[in-house]
Amino acid sequence: MTPLFKGAAVAITTPFSHDEVDYATFEKHVNFLIEEGLQALFVNGTTGEGSTLTEEERLNLIRSSLKVSNGRVPIIANTGTNDTKASLSHSLKAKEAGADAIMLITPYYNKTSQRGLIKHFTLIADAVGLPVVLYNVPSRTNMTIEPETLVELAKNPHIVALKDATGDMEYLRQCKELLPSDFAIYSGNDDAIIPFFEGGGDGVISVLANATPKEFQEIYTTFQENPAKAKELFEQILPLIKSLSVDINPMPIKALVNHLGYAKDEVRLPLVELEDDARAPIEQAYHVFKGE
Repeated sequence: MTPLFKGAAVAITTPFSHDEVDYATFEKHVNFLIEEGLQALFVNGTTGEGSTLTEEERLNLIRSSLKVSNGRVPIIANTGTNDTKASLSHSLKAKEAGADAIMLITPYYNKTSQRGLIKHFTLIADAVGLPVVLYNVPSRTNMTIEPETLVELAKNPHIVALKDATGDMEYLRQCKELLPSDFAIYSGNDDAIIPFFEGGGDGVISVLANATPKEFQEIYTTFQENPAKAKELFEQILPLIKSLSVDINPMPIKALVNHLGYAKDEVRLPLVELEDDARAPIEQAYHVFKGE
């Protein structure tokens, strides 16, 4: 099985103007990210404020991504919710809109068991028929996909990858040990990509790559031939990664993307824009990293 991608992908932000999606700026950003070397785009996720988007907005963002990409990279739509029927509906509509694959988060709030996860993911994967990336982010959902559960899910021909945002390298080790070699595992944590690559990870689905796409792909590519050099490149970008921890994602990256001209500094409630004293250190870290 060929992986959806190897290397760096991005969880892309969604630009707003007066509380409306700014599709022109979004398309400009998509083209920038692809031209700078990113290998895939994840649309309508946490970083894209997907939970605050209308159904029409989510579908239009998928269509806009596909139009600009024009087959250059996979467009992967985040369609998971804590409701199986809603997740299935979102997924089928994303398929109709042309998405190359979907990503499904573990149910949150009304959590389920590991048996429930298997039924939830399997029902959607079988009905939709697109490649599925599972999303394990216990810091947001308060539940995890156990490695043994992943083994069962990986038997489904449509479930092909995992976005692992646990930050737990022992979890990665167990998954790599138990899962088939062609099941892709991507880091969901920018600050852990070197140990993740060392553990056999296939890439990263990055937040910061909204602003530094070329650099994230370069770290992955360099690691394949020269891990020591890749570590040096990572150490150079690490202060910028850490600068985004000033507040809750996607508020900090939205401020930086705004600074670069790919969004207005606008988020949807319950998120709020960063205060100036929080924004300035991020911008400074970016310019220091860029040597400007």
